[in-house]
Amino acid sequence: MTIFIQSLDYNLWDLIVDGPNLPTITLETGEVVSKPRNLYDDNDRKRVQINAKAKHIIICAINSNDFNRISSCISANEMWDRLEVTYEGTNQVKEAKVSMLVHDNEMFTMKENEDIKSMFSRFTNIINALQALDKIYSNSEMVRKILRCLPRSWMPKVTAIKDAKNLNVLALEDLLGSFMTHELSMQKKDDDEEKEKKKKKIVALKSSQTEDSKDDDDDEELAFITRRFREVSC
Repeated sequence: MTIFIQSLDYNLWDLIVDGPNLPTITLETGEVVSKPRNLYDDNDRKRVQINAKAKHIIICAINSNDFNRISSCISANEMWDRLEVTYEGTNQVKEAKVSMLVHDNEMFTMKENEDIKSMFSRFTNIINALQALDKIYSNSEMVRKILRCLPRSWMPKVTAIKDAKNLNVLALEDLLGSFMTHELSMQKKDDDEEKEKKKKKIVALKSSQTEDSKDDDDDEELAFITRRFREVSC
């Protein structure tokens, strides 16, 4: 919803986050209350109108259950704060979520037999969840984390990247592309080696069959000579 509102009008987004500063008046008792509509000037009406516009956008983007939660709110800022608590929890809950996700990020490693694309997808899910809770990692930090999480079999490629690339400016997408290319090359090499092994097995099998056939011919020839010898002797 954040991107949706910002794309429509960034001023509305500022109003939703910071509050609309609706028209108020101060009573003789010192209490501050909403200004009656019959006392609005042109500036007051503009502020009320932009708040109504922001409320309308929020209401159009939510379901009926969420509407029931925020329908009593006077300002768009109140609506947004209530929705944040509903979906992200209180500050204490958010801190707990951030703590768990940071731990997941710190312990993140590539799984056995996992391909690079799947590994990046898991990593991105953690990073996106953290960003939604305002915990942001720089591109450089993410690149270095990926390089640390790979198993020993990837170390030659990791070393080559560290030697050839500036990790401070290397984009995460470029790192993914490099690893996927390397993965394809390694897969092709494994496939070629497997084909070569199968080829050698076939050659060995044919050779064995030829030897067996030759042995059978020798046995038949020996049997024939033996029979002829017996016939002559008789």
